Amino acid sequence: MNIRFLLLSILLLIAFSALAQKPRARDIGIPFSGIPGKWNAITDVKGVEVGYSTIISGQGKNVRGKGPVRTGVTAILPRGRRNNPVFANWYSLNGNGEMTGTTWITESGFLETPILITNTNSVGVVRDAVLKWFVKTGWYKEDYWYTYPVVAETYDGVLNDIYGFHVKESHAFEALDNAKSGRVQEGNVGGGTGMMCLGFKGGTGTASRLVKIKDSTYTVGVLVQSNFGAKRQLTIAGVPVGEELKDTLNYEIKGPPAYREEGDGSIIVVVATDAPLLPHQLKRIATRVSLGIGIVGGRGNNGSGDLFIAFSTANPTAFQREKLTKLDQLPNDQMNPLFDATVQAVEESILNAMVAAETMEGINGNKAYALPHKPVIDLLRKYKRIR
Repeated sequence: MNIRFLLLSILLLIAFSALAQKPRARDIGIPFSGIPGKWNAITDVKGVEVGYSTIISGQGKNVRGKGPVRTGVTAILPRGRRNNPVFANWYSLNGNGEMTGTTWITESGFLETPILITNTNSVGVVRDAVLKWFVKTGWYKEDYWYTYPVVAETYDGVLNDIYGFHVKESHAFEALDNAKSGRVQEGNVGGGTGMMCLGFKGGTGTASRLVKIKDSTYTVGVLVQSNFGAKRQLTIAGVPVGEELKDTLNYEIKGPPAYREEGDGSIIVVVATDAPLLPHQLKRIATRVSLGIGIVGGRGNNGSGDLFIAFSTANPTAFQREKLTKLDQLPNDQMNPLFDATVQAVEESILNAMVAAETMEGINGNKAYALPHKPVIDLLRKYKRIR
């Protein structure tokens, strides 16, 4: 093969790969504070893997059980395929939602399973599928074991035939089996497929921050399933984008649910870090998620399930059944940079979800429009947030 032709082919492949990657908030010029990791994703925390199953089919009138379907499953594995529980804790800003397994996390301080996110009506089937996946893959080596899978949800019934129960056991298996490190897809993927956010199309987003504390560098990674908020409250880099765009690209909802109020919806946030934090400190991290949501316009509305979980991949020998173990712990007085990183990464994750999301039409012709990139950047210039 001609060397010149080979080099040209490689360059074309690189170019096509770059084109296939959806733009992110930084790519279109939105400014952020903090230093991101290599992938600017939750997978910058070593060992964390993310996988998806995305289900899109049909169009037109909603025929229950047939579609249109706009849904899916997201899986986050804290240590990849390794069954090694991590310290964890969780927090509810507003509890109009579900995250299974949290009672035992509060009691024990450990997250013992992957975290899965799907739509509201599919929590049960996904939870049961995780248990079957454990059996299928030999996750537990003991003959006798019990565990409480962590499965969370947001509501996609404006775009998806949610009462058709289209998420099956196989979709949970697919998300778990496809989980990997590295670059993470965003927008209309996985559990975030049919979600809407702050007046525009929402979905799945991720970001990370590198934090220097004394002589050590730690990573904070965030993944969101973003489906919350009123358009009038959308704020980007301090600019009232929602108010400025209030008369353009509004949701088109032609069929049920008519009871939906502006701002209803939910957000699930997963925070990972390699900083050596104990469960009570991870609770402190989880509560700071609320501040990142507030920056972009979230208010924890009555009709919103805003549930957050944080875990640490440090202390790999922490989980023991019989013997004592020694732990590393970051002092509370040194946690402020991690609080900053959490807030920054949550803000960017939400905007990454919105920037990557594409306009989607779902059941009965209901439509959620993508966040318009150029008008947003024009507004940031108008308000002198960028040049």
